[in-house]
Amino acid sequence: MNINRLKEIREDRDISQLEIAKYLNVTQPQYSRYELGVNTIPLEKINMLADFYNTSIDYLLYRTDKREAYPKSIINNKNENKIKIHA
Repeated sequence: MNINRLKEIREDRDISQLEIAKYLNVTQPQYSRYELGVNTIPLEKINMLADFYNTSIDYLLYRTDKREAYPKSIINNKNENKIKIHA
């Protein structure tokens, strides 16, 4: 998985690996392995990173080049539609 964007966005904000590791409740070496692509990042950690950087998971995973986070209303509407469809 290409996760170089994690390093780019972290360095753009002048944040150390240790600071992010503490936020994610992992060790600095563990976080370093995420950035290097040695270890797969758990989905919950990717979600936390997207929230921390106020961006989308798609941006972190190179699925889009738009840094902006998706509006919460879109996410909520999609979830509501899924519930209505399945009900």
